[in-house]
Amino acid sequence: MKIDFNKNNDGLVPAIIQDVSTKNVLMLGYMNQEAYQKTMDTKKVTFYSRSKQRLWTKGEESGNFLELVSVKNDCDKDSLLIQVKPQGPTCHTGADTCWNESNNQSFGFLSELETIIQNRKENQEDEKSYVASLFRKGINKIAQKVGEEAVEIVIEAKDTNDELFLNESADLLFHYLILLQAKGFTLDNVVKVLKDRH
Repeated sequence: MKIDFNKNNDGLVPAIIQDVSTKNVLMLGYMNQEAYQKTMDTKKVTFYSRSKQRLWTKGEESGNFLELVSVKNDCDKDSLLIQVKPQGPTCHTGADTCWNESNNQSFGFLSELETIIQNRKENQEDEKSYVASLFRKGINKIAQKVGEEAVEIVIEAKDTNDELFLNESADLLFHYLILLQAKGFTLDNVVKVLKDRH
């Protein structure tokens, strides 16, 4: 990989650190050629500290190393995207990230939908909410709805109407998310099981 360490006349390139699993950005550091080579050799991310004027391996004092997974160079060859498996919090303050955010898995819109479902579960008195009404009726009704939607998707899978198939797929996924919350779980719990199997 060709990296342009001399573009900024200081021999450093920015290195964006990203969790390989959650895809969250954990921190930004800088590397010179020596730090990059040490990272590649040890498989632990090493930076050039501009304040200490020396190499430092993230975790050398705390034990919270960043295990190297991959390195990508940008189109200008002057910044790096480094994917890692963090061994504990990344920030020196003890936070998961240097932006004081939790390094939780996010599933985009599905995570937003899980939050809405959780809110409906906590506010079951909302008479206008379909989801709240399901929670009021209990686990048997929620499980029954998942079963009904599963049968409907099987029927549509055997047909040729893609729109109906996708709509039934959405219904099944939606009701499954409700069932997960009714049992006290989230998509993240299911993904962990799949990762363990993998």
